[in-house]
Amino acid sequence: MKNNKIKSLGLIAGLLLAGTAQAQLATNLGIDVRAMSMGHAVTADPPGIMSIHFNPAGLARLEGRRMDLQFLGVDFNIESEFSAPPGYNVFGFSDDPIVCADAPNNGSDVCNDFRTGRSTIKGASLYLPLVNDIIDLPPGPLLAGPIPSFAIKPPGSKFTFATATYLPMAAGFYRDENDPGNFMGKRVALTRMTYLAPSVGYQVNDTLSIGASIGFSYQGVGLETDMRAPNELLGFTRIIDESLCAPFKGESNFALDFVLFGICNPKEGLGPFKNLASIDVQMDQRFSPSYNLGILWEPKDWFAWGAVWHAPVDVSLRGKYRIQYSNAAQETINGIGSSPTGAIALAVLGIPNRVGSEDVGMVSMDLTMPAHFQTGIKVNPTERWQFNVDAVWVDYKQWDAFTMDFDGPNAALALARLFSPESSSTRLSLPLNYQSTWNLAFGTEYAATDRLRLRAGFEPRASAIPDDRRAPLVPINEARYYSLGLGYQWDKDTEIDLAIATLRSRDSIPANTSCAANCTGINNVIYNPYAGLDIETKATINMVGMAFRTRF
Repeated sequence: MKNNKIKSLGLIAGLLLAGTAQAQLATNLGIDVRAMSMGHAVTADPPGIMSIHFNPAGLARLEGRRMDLQFLGVDFNIESEFSAPPGYNVFGFSDDPIVCADAPNNGSDVCNDFRTGRSTIKGASLYLPLVNDIIDLPPGPLLAGPIPSFAIKPPGSKFTFATATYLPMAAGFYRDENDPGNFMGKRVALTRMTYLAPSVGYQVNDTLSIGASIGFSYQGVGLETDMRAPNELLGFTRIIDESLCAPFKGESNFALDFVLFGICNPKEGLGPFKNLASIDVQMDQRFSPSYNLGILWEPKDWFAWGAVWHAPVDVSLRGKYRIQYSNAAQETINGIGSSPTGAIALAVLGIPNRVGSEDVGMVSMDLTMPAHFQTGIKVNPTERWQFNVDAVWVDYKQWDAFTMDFDGPNAALALARLFSPESSSTRLSLPLNYQSTWNLAFGTEYAATDRLRLRAGFEPRASAIPDDRRAPLVPINEARYYSLGLGYQWDKDTEIDLAIATLRSRDSIPANTSCAANCTGINNVIYNPYAGLDIETKATINMVGMAFRTRF
């Protein structure tokens, strides 16, 4: 049980980070329709008012009063497959219901008919402000809009002022009740909504512009998940329950309790494949400021260079957690605690000798959203063709560890200190070892007529997650982004942009290669609900968008 509670905390930490990580690894997605169609390679050719995000210096190119309304549709899917490699077992047991097709409770500890366990999501979830809870949406695409933004440049001024409301992050999903992926998120949602973004662009001279924007955002995280721990400790516990304790079932006396430390007292014992607990965490930050800086140099009609800096953002999430323990988990620790020798053993470790049906309390998490730098060029070799190339850097390396603070000491944290020297009685620290990434992005535009422009984009994205930290919960590792779009000049003041895009990522995690998913070993205190299994993941995000841009 003590190991289970450590894993509970590890899972909370992992899921919270994973939600954040997944959203960050989706950098730039769904911010602007024109940028979508150009593979996000727009730093040297910022897209209208949403230059606020891609390069605030681009605001200086806008004239008069402008309004953009954007509409976005997103359909995504996350699939995982679990399979047993040759020789799979956990301390001699292989009847894992995720990969074993044998009839349950057939009396055999060894699986005779392995299968591939498949997980998918049922629909999208959102974490909403004010409600402070996860809302499951009906199955189907997630629709957003109209998403407004405004800009004004007074006549004769070198300053352009703008603001926008947009969603830098909006990710979440829910699964069916019996989905095998529920051990890494039954319901997960992360929302970062920028509700106000006061920005300014300044035209220094005919070729040089600079700009800055400040974002005032809300950020919320919610998750619910089941938990299990298929490692050797629980395999050993099952052997004790089924073999050593079998002759003493139903008996309870001082001698047995003293000699066996009370390990035979539970009516229901633990096992490596049993559901041990369910976890529910809700946290948010209602005011999260950030800022972007940009520069744009356009020395020639056929050439431009731009750069943007997204400063790192300190995020302080506060909220509550609840861990509901399974009957087997409660009976095991309470049974040990009822024995004099068992109670002494728990006391030596600083663990309570009795646990209730749930633990509740307050939890907080401080982290820094990584800095993001992007620079690129625009080249027009002919009157009709334009090519954009950007280089994108995100400083994920600063996520070398992840720390959670609890509102008071508890037994789980007391035990965590035994395995993690960075942890204390109220703090849990987990290593991450993420790495910063560089990748290129490409976009092209063809002026088919004076009114119609055709666009395409491609962005091969690098993974920030090292091989030994991959997991089905964060399936966007190395990814490929493809897009198409068009822009139509409706009249002298109005433009319409359309875009369609897809991002695809596949990953293979062989058994015992990632200690965020399938590590084996008695010391795998970081959550590994699929220990010993081969894992294949596939994530697909499909997006369509329309932007209506006009002067008024």
